[in-house]
Amino acid sequence: MDTEEIIGLLNEDFVRELEATLVYVQNSFLMEECDPSRVTEAISVDEMRHMWWLADLITKRGGKPTMKHKELDFGGENLEKMLQRQIQLESEGIDRYTHQIEIIDDEEVVGVLKHIRDEERRHRKEFRERLDKLID
Repeated sequence: MDTEEIIGLLNEDFVRELEATLVYVQNSFLMEECDPSRVTEAISVDEMRHMWWLADLITKRGGKPTMKHKELDFGGENLEKMLQRQIQLESEGIDRYTHQIEIIDDEEVVGVLKHIRDEERRHRKEFRERLDKLID
């Protein structure tokens, strides 16, 4: 895979991390229960850190991070729908990073993507635990 293709994939990742950050920040403001709100806020900070790592990889390879994102889906007006949407975002990220780890042949990029994927798995678990408590 050439450098331009890697930059393209990393920019897609960057935008998805941006979108997740924005969704989580807004949802954390609107959640009425404290624990899910604080967890969502903390995870939004992790997503911003992922953006930093991805931007570093992009610029090191001669690219420029893009911030053009689509219209955002926040999940809905209640805590259950918000958590379901957040779980969906984390699952999509895990799938995307897993695929990229398999096809990218840049050792540094793969190492960072593995780290991000591991954090996304932890995030999904945190959101699932809050959703399970809500449903029980």
